[in-house]
Amino acid sequence: MRKKDASVFTTVLMIEKPLAHADVEMVTTLHGDEQVSFVVLMQPRGDQDRLLRAVDDVALGHLEDAARENGVPEGREAFPPAERSLSHSLEALRQAGAQAVGQVVEEHPLDTLRTVVERTGADEVIVLTAPHFVEEFFHRDWTSRARHKVGVPVLKLFAEQD
Repeated sequence: MRKKDASVFTTVLMIEKPLAHADVEMVTTLHGDEQVSFVVLMQPRGDQDRLLRAVDDVALGHLEDAARENGVPEGREAFPPAERSLSHSLEALRQAGAQAVGQVVEEHPLDTLRTVVERTGADEVIVLTAPHFVEEFFHRDWTSRARHKVGVPVLKLFAEQD
């Protein structure tokens, strides 16, 4: 484990889409004037989530999005868009004055999360996500599952919706 700078608050930020301006403002102002360093974990879309995403789209009234779920890149095809989303998000955080590094999650997101929290000595985890009604109802969402994997507070925030 690396030695942590006690004057910097370290947040592991799990995202599933590029950060919008409102998202950046929200996460960079959560701790007032305290200096925050972000480690961003970008989760590419997986084909196993297609049905759940479609149900969520319908529940939110986004019927057009539900109909387009088959056309969204998944699996290995989702990595290039995820890398672009990560780059965009890191740059947006840096432009807001935060320190930011990150990676695209290639395998087992919660195992990666635990490793990153331990390696960085993170103070908290923020899961920035769209509502996922089915997963949340059954406590299968990232936030619920992460609370059982890491020894730091885990906060769920809802990302800016298009």
